[in-house]
Amino acid sequence: MASILATKQKKKRRGCSLEDVKTLGEQLLSSRAHINNLPLLLNFISPSSSPEHVIESTVTLQSFFIPVLPDLPSSSSKPSFDGGKSSKDPELVYKTWLRSQFDDFVKSLIALTVSSQSNETLRDVALDAIMEFVKLGKGGRFQSAIYHRFLNAVVHSTLSDDFLLDMLASKFLKYIDVRYYTYISLEKLATSLATTDMTGTYSIDFVFNAELAIRKIHYILSHIPPLVIQEGKSDYEMWSELVLMSFTILLLMQVMSTSQIAKKMKLKFTRTWLSFLRLKLPLDVYKEVLATLHQAVIPNLSNPIMLCDFLTRSYDIGGVISVMALSSLFLLMTQNGLEYPNFYEKLYVLLVPSIFMAKHRAKFFELVDSCLKSPLLPAYLAAAFAKKLSRLVLVVPPSGALIIIALIHNLLRRHPSINCLVHQEADDENDKDVSTGENEFGESAKESGTSLDTSSIKPGIDLFNSEESDPAKSNALRSSLWEIDTLRHHYCPAVSRFVMSLENDLTVRAKTTEINVKDFSSGSYATIFREATGRRIKQVPLAFYQATPTSLFSEGDFAGWTFKSDADTKIVESGNDAITEEDNHKSAKRQRVKCS
Repeated sequence: MASILATKQKKKRRGCSLEDVKTLGEQLLSSRAHINNLPLLLNFISPSSSPEHVIESTVTLQSFFIPVLPDLPSSSSKPSFDGGKSSKDPELVYKTWLRSQFDDFVKSLIALTVSSQSNETLRDVALDAIMEFVKLGKGGRFQSAIYHRFLNAVVHSTLSDDFLLDMLASKFLKYIDVRYYTYISLEKLATSLATTDMTGTYSIDFVFNAELAIRKIHYILSHIPPLVIQEGKSDYEMWSELVLMSFTILLLMQVMSTSQIAKKMKLKFTRTWLSFLRLKLPLDVYKEVLATLHQAVIPNLSNPIMLCDFLTRSYDIGGVISVMALSSLFLLMTQNGLEYPNFYEKLYVLLVPSIFMAKHRAKFFELVDSCLKSPLLPAYLAAAFAKKLSRLVLVVPPSGALIIIALIHNLLRRHPSINCLVHQEADDENDKDVSTGENEFGESAKESGTSLDTSSIKPGIDLFNSEESDPAKSNALRSSLWEIDTLRHHYCPAVSRFVMSLENDLTVRAKTTEINVKDFSSGSYATIFREATGRRIKQVPLAFYQATPTSLFSEGDFAGWTFKSDADTKIVESGNDAITEEDNHKSAKRQRVKCS
């Protein structure tokens, strides 16, 4: 039966021209006698109607309801028809009927904004009409109920188009009262999603809608501008003329200080973000939140320490998630007094070759340098980071080698106690320590419960354990930075030149300065190539020889090797093998041998 009525109404809409719709609107606005035109015009507020009919009907009904809206009863009040006084009052019955028609009008407008059949013009017109009713409402007070219904429909709709959210952000989120009620509505929606998610009774379709709803909530939250307070003034521009009694910060604007207003807004901001972060965020949203949390969220929270659980869990995940959580976690540790005992152990584990190719490597290495700046770090911890970085220099690209040199330079300058790693040789005392099995803390193998097989230790063996995840057990203080010495002959000129900075005595702080890691943290092959091509060349190498070369390489190029011509080598033939007379010599010099 309902489908038959809908079909009939659809046929009536198709049979009406734009002039007929205008005539119905003019009659409704001119006289109360044409009040029956109201439901006729409501039938045109549908995505299936012609856009011209929808816009004309919307403008007419908006003009009709705005003057009478303050006198209408609330949506919850209904007339009683039990013979009471209210049933005999025709004016009350009329206003109650108007209220139901207004509710249907708002419902149709909301459906119009979230329908995939509506074009951008219809959505824009419907959004303006909804926000106009939110603004004027009853007595000019902010109608939070209508606004919440609108946001609820937008968040739970299957329409993933960002046009409506962009229009909402650009037009209305600049008003402080709209921001305030947006926080309230989004907190309710996030709490509802979290409660539904905990039940585990939803279908696969709902899972998709829930993920889309989370994305929309994050989009709205990330586009709400923060409350700006400068020199005692704040952006107090409001959308509604009056505010609800519960909206204390705007009702008492003239008697409250700007700090109190900011405190109230921060409270709503904090509750909304905490409710949102309790949801099961999609991976891309999770990464985007972590990337902006330290700049856009933490400074505006009433108590940033409440994010410690979320950030520590993220930091414990590992990989790129830990790297992205490091900024916010470091901010809480340095500015909000957060204690995280395993922070350096987790940071030590993050130093892997893949981190030098990560998207957020620049910020990560700047934070690593800041985390290792404290002079209170124990020597074994500073040595472990220096040694772990130097081991990575063997496998990272040239841009990563530049970062490592800068980090180790700063470590050696800040912590003079680890300068022994620059040139450490095995002496009698060290041999004694190794033979007795003492660890870095002066404990013997028996005391520490560990055993050290001294029979397998040979001179020149690096005692550093690169596979150990605990820096205290890495044995870094018994090693040396021999990996850095290999960079002297690196194929990249920028690396071989930059490593010379470690030859200075970094313990003399008056004659040395720290290196700004930021200058190298975002380097790549492209940046090194641009720098090399942009250098001013003073001397150009040419293929010129004063004497005709007799070999491809000179003897100085390869220590311990010699290259002689056939005339200088006496060939001794023995059976099928051709050996030189110098093979009997004990030296390990290579001869050019020619078989006859």
